[in-house]
Amino acid sequence: MNPTTRFAGLLLAALLTLFTGACVAAAVPVVPTPRPTVTPTPTITPSPTLPPNVTLTIPPSPIPPSPTGGPSPTPLFGPTRTPLGIAVDATRPVNPNAPRIEFFTTDVAAATPGQPVNLYWSTRGTTNAVIYRLERGIRNQLWNVAPDGSLSIPTRRSDRGDLEFLLVVGDGTQRSEFELIIPLACPIVWFFVPPPEACPIAEAVETQIIEAPFERGRMIYIGFIDSIDASIGASYTPYANTVYSLFNDGADPAWVAIPNRYDPAIHPEFEPSFVPPPGFYQPVRRLGFVWRGNDIVRSRLGLGTQPEFNFSGFVQTAPTSDGGTALYISSADETVLQLLPAGAVWQIITPP
Repeated sequence: MNPTTRFAGLLLAALLTLFTGACVAAAVPVVPTPRPTVTPTPTITPSPTLPPNVTLTIPPSPIPPSPTGGPSPTPLFGPTRTPLGIAVDATRPVNPNAPRIEFFTTDVAAATPGQPVNLYWSTRGTTNAVIYRLERGIRNQLWNVAPDGSLSIPTRRSDRGDLEFLLVVGDGTQRSEFELIIPLACPIVWFFVPPPEACPIAEAVETQIIEAPFERGRMIYIGFIDSIDASIGASYTPYANTVYSLFNDGADPAWVAIPNRYDPAIHPEFEPSFVPPPGFYQPVRRLGFVWRGNDIVRSRLGLGTQPEFNFSGFVQTAPTSDGGTALYISSADETVLQLLPAGAVWQIITPP
């Protein structure tokens, strides 16, 4: 070995020994310790303050979308059940052999009271039919008729308003009906204008009328009624030779009718011992006899405000919707007074 090379190897070994010893002497044992826990301190952020002139606007709540139309969902496991108590609409099949009415009519636009009216009809699927005449919705006459044909039915002179007929075929679930309404022409004119909508029962009649105004109403006497037509005169008999007391005190009845019983041969015209205050009058003769003899009439009417008027006027009657009769009377002041049935109402229906 070369002396130089040997020397270099010895020198390297000495240096390594020296370095290793120094590292061992300098090493210090290290004991691990846990890291300190750092607790963060929260930072308080101040709340925003609105200017005094700013108003908060609350956004509207969103509206849930409405379901749109479309086919109903089909159950996966068959049809759903119908709850008990809920009716299911079902269209009954039409029976082609069921009785039916093809037409039911007449040959006039309006019937004349007292003249017959002709009915015509045609039906199918039946061997007979029935025609009813109705009075305010009530069946009061009937005719058993053939499935097809015509029928002449008499009417009364007193018929007013409409004629109502009902054609019926079949029975039970196969029953078919058809109602025919024929208006009645009004052959009679009123004695005043404008006339009421109702048609008079008879022509107006002229008669003696006595009228007197009172503090709370008026009294009217309708005299005897004579007419060339006996049937017309008979229709006014219930209203003739009668004193009517009409009250405007708001109590019931609104008017009363008292048959005239005054006899000038035995009854005084007035009560001499009674002297009314200035400006008032004691009724006399027919009116006075009722006024003196009926306490209710006297207390409700009060005293007369003018002497009685004796004149020739008109009386006429007309049917009401409830089957009664309304009375129309000429008044001394050229108006017309209407008295509804049963003392219900009286009123002035035409201006002076």
